Amino acid sequence: MWREISPDEQVNIRVDGYRVRAYSFGKGTNTVLCLNGGPGLPCDYLREAHSCLIDHGYRVVAFDQLGTGASDRPDDASLWTIGRYVAETETVRRELGLGKVHLLGHSWGGWLAIDYALTHPENLASLILADTVADIPHLVSELERLRAALGSETVAMMQKHEAEGSLDHPEYMAAITLLNYRHVCRLPEWPAPVRRSLDDWNMGPYVTMQGPNEFLYTGNLKDWNRVPDLPKIKAPVLIVNGEHDELTPACALRMKTAMPEAQVAIMRNSSHMPFYENPGDYYRVLVDFLSRHGAGT
Repeated sequence: MWREISPDEQVNIRVDGYRVRAYSFGKGTNTVLCLNGGPGLPCDYLREAHSCLIDHGYRVVAFDQLGTGASDRPDDASLWTIGRYVAETETVRRELGLGKVHLLGHSWGGWLAIDYALTHPENLASLILADTVADIPHLVSELERLRAALGSETVAMMQKHEAEGSLDHPEYMAAITLLNYRHVCRLPEWPAPVRRSLDDWNMGPYVTMQGPNEFLYTGNLKDWNRVPDLPKIKAPVLIVNGEHDELTPACALRMKTAMPEAQVAIMRNSSHMPFYENPGDYYRVLVDFLSRHGAGT
């Protein structure tokens, strides 16, 4: 089960002339490399949820993506592209001498993991796609369905504020808060690592790449769709979603259809963070998958 563990090592890595902070746990010969969501979030919430895999013999590595956490935070919107983050991920893997990795991408980190897997397939032992998608236009249609559950008047109110640009209006923010508690994390009190990441969110990368909130996509990834390329991924794949996830089980099915050999697990009683909401089922599935494709214990 997850718990907060101090890293055995913190390493600063030079990427594009900037400093990126990586965190390493354990000494296992098989490495789980974690790519957290956002964009713009420090890795705390995903790092703390997966460092416990050291108990099963794995080394766990996470890093604050450029622009977040203890890494440098340049004010240059041209840096916020998925291609640059793929190159950053490869630099971290290479500089730490990780060899082939079990690449675990959560949310936006899953989009990054897919592009990394297609760019550097030789470096993967397996691919874990947690609470993520491969087709943003399809996701947008799913988010519209989730928003519709709030009722037609609420949806009309949200669309009005989106058209006017008044996204900080209290009634709009109240609707987003309700959606977050339904589809991002359903726990009455969000875990401390989640709060730490959210409290240190750099909205520069987030707005540039995704949009102003979790339910409105306007950034440079709004047309991103890798479904046609998914059959090229030959590494073993695990797809995990929460049953109430904002990145819905229908999105998981879309990936599974393109990768028939992939394993899919839908976590009960959870949304976008099953490692906190339903840790019993989540870790059981994850550790079983890793044990069949690595040398952990």
